[in-house]
Amino acid sequence: MSRRKKRRTTFGDIMSTLLMLIALVVFIFSGYTLYGFYKEYQKGSNEYDNLESSYASDEGESEDLDALEDEAALQDISGREVANIIWDGKELTVPTMKNPIDFSELQQVNEDIAGWLRIRALDISYPVVQGEDNDYYLHRTFEKEDNFAGCLFVNCDNDRDFTDQNTIIYGHNMKNGSMFGKLKQFREEETYNKSKYFWMFTPDLIFQYRIFSAMVVNKTGLAYQTFYSDEDFNEWINKAFEGSEVENSGIQVTSDDHVVTLSTCTGDDSTRFVVMGKLVQIYASK
Repeated sequence: MSRRKKRRTTFGDIMSTLLMLIALVVFIFSGYTLYGFYKEYQKGSNEYDNLESSYASDEGESEDLDALEDEAALQDISGREVANIIWDGKELTVPTMKNPIDFSELQQVNEDIAGWLRIRALDISYPVVQGEDNDYYLHRTFEKEDNFAGCLFVNCDNDRDFTDQNTIIYGHNMKNGSMFGKLKQFREEETYNKSKYFWMFTPDLIFQYRIFSAMVVNKTGLAYQTFYSDEDFNEWINKAFEGSEVENSGIQVTSDDHVVTLSTCTGDDSTRFVVMGKLVQIYASK
């Protein structure tokens, strides 16, 4: 009986095995990396869900006011409880509103808290901080844990009391829709029509902003620069109206107004997507 001849291992066999091993290693590494991303997303989401449930109640009155289209109706304080405040160097009589955010407890968690942002149309509800620079909270959560979701934060050069002509709030465009991941939905008229307002709650005052522009801008453009004259500010506002992807007829913004710009990345390192709102009403917390 003849013995079966043993097949010799060729260079091609070695290369095929090696390529299979490399592919297996890449697959395992990719799976591990994706799992790490998932855990990071989950960790950040859990923290903010816990903050929301622990320190923030339902919006209440602010949700009803989101439905008003007429600024005159917003500013009509007849028959309402009012308070006298000083803001931006002016004495104002403003309506009061129950503050849904427990700032006394939140300040114990993080003394950098500047406010709490709510955008009902996008179901966005997050604390907002302000650090000594614009890097610290890029990849740290409200509780100062390392996480690529970071935290919403006010530009370090802005005043914390929202008295600047333009206050910038940054947030990551997260793929799972958290932080400012949903902000780009304001390109859709349907989203904009759900509610044209966003709110900033602070310990003593509550600010209501009317959205007048949503668009892609250059990351070094006017939206991120200090205005040294009313002409500069008006030039920026005109560009915001011209470039807006949402209908903004009937809205006026002047150099006497206060604007908040919500900013997030687009995937193109040279541009950002912004949603801009002008202050239409201040409420005193009660």
